[in-house]
Amino acid sequence: MVIRLLTYALNVQSDVVGARQRARQLAQLLGFEMRDQTAIATSVSEIARNAFRYASGGKVEFEIEGETAPQLLVIRVTDEGPGIPNLDEVLEGSYESKTGMGIGIIGSRRLMDRWEIRSSGSGTAVTMGKLLPDGARVIEPVDAGKLVSKLAAMPHPSSLSEVQSQNAELLQTLADLQDKQEKLQQLADELEDTNRGVVALYAELDEKAVHLRRADEMKTRFLSNMSHEFRTPLNSVRALCGMLLAKIDGPLAPEQETQVKFIAKATDDLSELVNDLLDLAKIEAGKIEIRPADFEVAELFSALRGMLRPLLVTDTVELEFDEPDGIPPMFTDESKVSQILRNFISNALKFTERGSVRVSATLAPGGESVVFAVADTGIGIALEDREMIFEEFTQVPNALQRRVKGTGLGLPLCRKLAMLLGGDVSLESEPGKGSTFYARMPVRYATASTAASAPARRVEAQVIPEGDWVLIVEDDEGTRMIYERFLRGSRFTPFSVASLAQAREVLRAHRPMAVILDILLPGEEHQTWRWLAEAKAADASIPVIVVSSSGDRRKALSLGADDYFEKPITREDLLDRLTNIATNRTDGRLALIIDDDPAARYVIRRSVRGSMRFEEAGDGATGLAAAARTRPEVIFLDLSMPGMNGGEVLERLAADPDTAGIPVVVVTSHEIDDALRNKLSPHARAIVQKKDISVDTLARTLEAIQRSASRP
Repeated sequence: MVIRLLTYALNVQSDVVGARQRARQLAQLLGFEMRDQTAIATSVSEIARNAFRYASGGKVEFEIEGETAPQLLVIRVTDEGPGIPNLDEVLEGSYESKTGMGIGIIGSRRLMDRWEIRSSGSGTAVTMGKLLPDGARVIEPVDAGKLVSKLAAMPHPSSLSEVQSQNAELLQTLADLQDKQEKLQQLADELEDTNRGVVALYAELDEKAVHLRRADEMKTRFLSNMSHEFRTPLNSVRALCGMLLAKIDGPLAPEQETQVKFIAKATDDLSELVNDLLDLAKIEAGKIEIRPADFEVAELFSALRGMLRPLLVTDTVELEFDEPDGIPPMFTDESKVSQILRNFISNALKFTERGSVRVSATLAPGGESVVFAVADTGIGIALEDREMIFEEFTQVPNALQRRVKGTGLGLPLCRKLAMLLGGDVSLESEPGKGSTFYARMPVRYATASTAASAPARRVEAQVIPEGDWVLIVEDDEGTRMIYERFLRGSRFTPFSVASLAQAREVLRAHRPMAVILDILLPGEEHQTWRWLAEAKAADASIPVIVVSSSGDRRKALSLGADDYFEKPITREDLLDRLTNIATNRTDGRLALIIDDDPAARYVIRRSVRGSMRFEEAGDGATGLAAAARTRPEVIFLDLSMPGMNGGEVLERLAADPDTAGIPVVVVTSHEIDDALRNKLSPHARAIVQKKDISVDTLARTLEAIQRSASRP
């Protein structure tokens, strides 16, 4: 959604001052703080001054983009001047100008969240964007008129008032700097005093640190060995069993199929044991991740009902779920609550020969906790054994023990998980009549304020995959599991994190093939949009696929996303997009741009979001030589060039067997009529007008070329 607010013409010198003042006034009405108001006004002033100075005029347009918070304030300054001939050097900071051209461009780019420039012989357009502050309400189309009315009621722009405003901003900045200097000096003095005390404790701390380090190393080694040495062969056995049972390499004899099923069942049991051991070890080592999120108990029960129905192997036992009435939404780690209840229910089904297993939830007095209960009509537990069952590897001898296998780790794990979430577990039982296991959980996770930072503590405990791995930034464990299933059996390996803090930590040291990003992470919705802009600005070559329910496709693509899908994404769409990214990576993928205009070449380079190397040629002859030498995967060709024009270059490329198969995208400023299109179509895969060049346009063009190339 784009909401147009205001267009300000730059006809005379004083209009530059007026544009600056209007930019500041609009930023003030939109809720920007003083520092951001100054940044926006300064950026507009610098670019507007360039437009008036070098193009004798232009216009400034103000718009709002996006349907969800934070929206994007977009400012576009356009002129019809001769363009900027040394744009690449200006942007790199290496251009030296007697008039100071380039300083304003570089400065404004640093001050804004989004910044793009397009320049050619017919004019220059600079697009700048600033995300609205956190907490700002969403601007609807009906609000545009009110904003403009308020803006019109503000004082008319004047040079004197603007100079006074700039002086006031300068004085405020100097005062802030002085205040910060004094505070820094005060902190330095305090730190010096603290350091003296810390030095006195070093001797004692060193000795304790050695012991703690050894203990931590042992825990880390244990976790690493368990996860790698056990899980790797187990996963291989499970995968091989799956292949055999799927009869990929031919049918099995009935006896062989029975044997493979026994192997698969034993592997599943051993995997369950390893998982329980790892969970216990992680809790002891403080490495378990808590991922609180809002959820409804009714939805949790629905998922458990479908998940545990297959465990009912007899008609003599019924699994019943009571409707959880009057329970508010909970904010805690749903996956761990589910794990506790799954253990309770599976135990109840194992030790109940006839009758029922009933699952219920009630709100505790005071409304601060929810009490989950799993009641069965099974064999019951004697009073003297009730505490013993919560100890690791302990099982109570009974008549069903021979038939029912177990590790003795489920209930101890339930207790520790409950304590980790701020709750507890308890038991009521009578031999011969049945048992009721209780799990009391706080409605809201007690240390939820630190939940965002908790997952980031130990990303290093996970092993970064090799080969084509994909970073998945998704808070919902169920969605992460779906992605992992989608990618299972493909060439892509998933690596999942639940927060932006974890994503930043991974990207600081590793480079994924692509990033799959949920833009609506709970508690981080505003930061996620900013992170997308920052990440793409820092390294545009890492593809970012936004998969979300925000509905803000335009804003996601505008801030740098390479693609956008609404949830839920299908396996086919995900694998197709990842395959396309893998095919288009920098490893050997080269594009040749043949255009005499350096600015046009720059625009094409910046508009291709996929990872790609570029070779450039400023004329037709040089372009033909480069095509024969480098054999690029795609050529972007301008039609109007001095000497050999684009039409002749196109014909020579088609006539040369070495270059005839290279896809050519004609990029031109000419209006494309039917005659010209018919003339170019036999040799050009696509024709794009320069005015239509955008990230979206070139992405669709390259994807269409890739699809046609992959067809038999």
